[in-house]
Amino acid sequence: MQHNLFQKKFLRPLIFVAVLFGIAFLLDSCIQFRMSKSEIDTYFEHKNQKAELKSYYVGNRKQTYLVNGDSLKPLVIFVHGSPGSLSAFINFLADTTLLKSVRMISVDRPGFGSANFGYAEPSLEKQAALLKPILQVHKNNQPIYLVGHSLGGPLIAQMALDYPELIDGLIMVAPSIDPELEPYEWFRAPLATPFLKWIMPRSLRASNDEIYKLKPQLETLLPRWKDIRTLVIVIQGGKDSLVHPGNAEFAKRMMTNTTVEIVFVESMDHFVPWSNPELIREAIEKMNGR
Repeated sequence: MQHNLFQKKFLRPLIFVAVLFGIAFLLDSCIQFRMSKSEIDTYFEHKNQKAELKSYYVGNRKQTYLVNGDSLKPLVIFVHGSPGSLSAFINFLADTTLLKSVRMISVDRPGFGSANFGYAEPSLEKQAALLKPILQVHKNNQPIYLVGHSLGGPLIAQMALDYPELIDGLIMVAPSIDPELEPYEWFRAPLATPFLKWIMPRSLRASNDEIYKLKPQLETLLPRWKDIRTLVIVIQGGKDSLVHPGNAEFAKRMMTNTTVEIVFVESMDHFVPWSNPELIREAIEKMNGR
């Protein structure tokens, strides 16, 4: 009798909690959207190349990035979406045709990859400041072009606004930039509560933390879009179910003091870096050739 009572009051809840955290641990191990250093090294060994994985600190924040190519060439910096990591653009960094004309870097945004994994920095302004040292170290009297996918789109815009002297062009790929077109996702708020937040896989936790707070930041950017003066290319698909296709027209409408070229493919979805990488390559070549 007492044994059954103990089971009901204590043992079963403990087992439930243990199973819950076991599932959470398993999901965290499976859903990371990143590659280890050894996996990165192996990838480039198979390509007969040697990209460098570098890191630095800003305060207690660790930032990591992957670099490949000739330091005397113009630089292209890839900024991934949410969730993601520098591995999202690893195929570009091994592209021998691109390497003939540009040097390339792919970054881990704060909270992703090896950059304080799981601990996002929701502020676009602070993210831009955390990535600024890469621009400063690698400027080398050469043009710097930024490629930002999805949430990486508003971040590279923030960087161009905050550090215009360091940036020469923007390639925005399916960018989340219009606050009015941000989808209402009711589940974001519950997932940001302490209990649900800490049982989520770290990559998804970091992603939710920044997406949940994106819209007000996009609203803050509204009066600043006219100040962007670098060349801009926007790549957008008409079948994008994650970022409204109208974001491309928003870019054209808001950036009134520069040239904005839109590459719109009606049949294309959100995952352009993997489904249509040739569009990004063509945009890089076009921007670098101007």
